[in-house]
Amino acid sequence: MGASSLPPEVIAKIAEDAIAAQKADINVIRERRGGKFVIPDAAPYVEATKKMAAVGPMKKEVIDLFVASVVAHYDILNEIAVDKTIVPEDDPYVEHYQTPVVLEILYELDPKFRESVEKFVKALEDNKAFIGKELIRKYGGFYGPTCVVDFAYAVGGMPGIHAAILEKLDIPKEHKETILAAKSWGMNTSYGFGSKFIAAVEAGKTLEEAVKEEIDALKKMWLEPTKMQEELMKAVGHRSFDPATYMKKFRDRIYPYVKAAYGAGVHPANLTVVPAYGVGDVGHHISQSMYNMAKDDVVMAVMEAVTDVLEATLTRGVKEGLIKSEYDVLLAAGRSLAGATTFILELDGFTADMVVDLLIKRFNNFVLKYPTRSVAAELHNVDFIDLIMRGADVIKPEPYGRGGYVLKGLKIDLSPIKRNVVLMNSQRYTYPGCAITVRFSALMRLADFPCLLTSEPVTATINTYIVALHPDKPIAPPPICKACGVSQTFLSGRCKWCWYRRGIAKEIPLTAGVEAI
Repeated sequence: MGASSLPPEVIAKIAEDAIAAQKADINVIRERRGGKFVIPDAAPYVEATKKMAAVGPMKKEVIDLFVASVVAHYDILNEIAVDKTIVPEDDPYVEHYQTPVVLEILYELDPKFRESVEKFVKALEDNKAFIGKELIRKYGGFYGPTCVVDFAYAVGGMPGIHAAILEKLDIPKEHKETILAAKSWGMNTSYGFGSKFIAAVEAGKTLEEAVKEEIDALKKMWLEPTKMQEELMKAVGHRSFDPATYMKKFRDRIYPYVKAAYGAGVHPANLTVVPAYGVGDVGHHISQSMYNMAKDDVVMAVMEAVTDVLEATLTRGVKEGLIKSEYDVLLAAGRSLAGATTFILELDGFTADMVVDLLIKRFNNFVLKYPTRSVAAELHNVDFIDLIMRGADVIKPEPYGRGGYVLKGLKIDLSPIKRNVVLMNSQRYTYPGCAITVRFSALMRLADFPCLLTSEPVTATINTYIVALHPDKPIAPPPICKACGVSQTFLSGRCKWCWYRRGIAKEIPLTAGVEAI
């Protein structure tokens, strides 16, 4: 990617704030695990976020938008959440209320964009056969484990499906990019492709009826996103707060920041992404479900040790000038986290390939046992698969892997794992003479909830700074080969159907530098 023109202090700021976001979460979880979650617990993360600032050539309006979204989210939940908490069943959705609101603001700011969305919705009906085929494939597990809310163009995810329809649609390129971003890193409602179809088929309806119900849901997701989100939450029995009240209050708080960023020339695609990605730490990553999972000492130790590897590696990289650009920060962070996770896996004699094989086989049996499964059921398993395969690439010796280097000259610092008292004494957490699966079992808990291993607060922070540096280039979805862990190992035939590899995504070029993601 070449040397960056960014001053060292700008690179240092990005790295420091990414580490601070991760550690804010980890410190709260360590202190509160096993207890009762209340919204004020997330205050340290909010305070860390408030310290983000535009430095150097960054666009201030982008950072303001991100910080305002996190603060508004925190304040609103403090005000309206029942008993100032969120029940575990509701916490996955806290990241899904922001993009619907922003989309409706954009419809108001740019009526032409609304017209393009209406054309896109009409195109959904015109592509009934294509959508039907993809629905059947999702329902039957044709692609194997997939991430329906994927951030890239991989098979089974919504960005690829949308891109295939948008490719031939006669609307402005900027509008295509905004639609794609809004259902990738931006989370336009909690709806996942296939939900209505699967429910209808299992209820005994015809395939034609099921496809119609699906298309009607997709149309509503774009035409009435806030109303759609309200209805989805009612359907799942959401009870922690009133979604309609949240979205109304969020609109009031975020509107001036969206308008300011829009007026400052920030690409509308980024406006759908930036406000949504950082709020999950309040009520989802710092949450009752996390406290419950982290009661286990080994699970907690894994998250702590991986965080310590991140901090040690990035700190050295910045200090020694080995991290030379904003994209290097992203690469070094992602590879450090992945390498650390896979190193812990290998301590128990497991390899990434073994685990991918296990989870693929489990997925196929899961489909048979639970045909009405949530369309998002396996998405975090897919994230975990991608993580450990990326990590294996980092720690494998050359020429098979990177030989431990996350960047040229910068080697991953795994010493925090080797110093971790819990991870190095697994015999204390099972029958001592046979303690050979303890760390693996903790990782399997985290395979369903790997948000602080991948890590979402880290990537949210770094990507926000990348948008601030390149506000006119959409950050999502990246037009790259995702190098899916599933495809790399046992289901290479999936690549035949990948939207990126088939060239569809290339017709909608997005941002430079995304090879770092």
